[in-house]
Amino acid sequence: MTETSLPPLLLVGCGKMGGAMLAGWLERGLAEAVVVEPQPAAAAAFAGRVTVVPSPAAIPAGFRPAAVVLAIKPQEAAATLPAFAHLAGPDTVFLSIMAGRNVAGMRGLLGGAAAVIRAMPNTPAAVRQGFTVACPGPGVTSGQKALADTLLSSVGEVAWVEDETMIDPVTAVSGGGPAYVFLLAEVMEAAAIEQGLPPDLARRMARATVAGSGALLAASPENSAQLRKNVTSPKGTTERALAVLMQPEAWPVLMSKAIAAATDRSRELGG
Repeated sequence: MTETSLPPLLLVGCGKMGGAMLAGWLERGLAEAVVVEPQPAAAAAFAGRVTVVPSPAAIPAGFRPAAVVLAIKPQEAAATLPAFAHLAGPDTVFLSIMAGRNVAGMRGLLGGAAAVIRAMPNTPAAVRQGFTVACPGPGVTSGQKALADTLLSSVGEVAWVEDETMIDPVTAVSGGGPAYVFLLAEVMEAAAIEQGLPPDLARRMARATVAGSGALLAASPENSAQLRKNVTSPKGTTERALAVLMQPEAWPVLMSKAIAAATDRSRELGG
């Protein structure tokens, strides 16, 4: 595998996350891929660049992917994964981005010898700014881990953990994190309108403020707490606002409860 090429891949599911990752792989030099997607419209953007089939039975005979990427809903795993068990072997790794589904459960559906990597990316992958945490299961080789790292790094930053239980809070923080940030922009926009700003200006301002702050956070060597303090002048307007947001049972406590709830749900999905 060269710097500008990827081996043959099989993508199961081409929704928002699967499609975002596929676009990144094509930019990276992916030359051969089969996408299993029963909804033709979902993969329409990739027509002519990959082979799209509606079911596992329609995968071209003899196609042996180096990686099978599982990008379906976790509730579909039990009904879907056994159809791909025949691909399990020393030359193929299964890379799952399903929330909650643990390695042991997936190996049980794919056959006990399947090499499975569990990963949790997030939606900024669509603009190649994603963050993914991954965990290798039993039997995953160094080469398979390297391939998964290449695939995941095509859409953003990658971190690896050895303790699979860490993936559940990762799902809550990073996987769901973009939704929390978008909610921030949403409520800032609504609050600006309440204070009399025109809706168009309120929306532009909220979006630009959240996006710009994220860019500053990414570029700055200072931690987020210090960046917050940098904006907060003593006895100023921001200090007054933070006094409301940081009071007991307000933003910090609610975020902690939200992350705990999402972590619990990830564990529930794992069965």
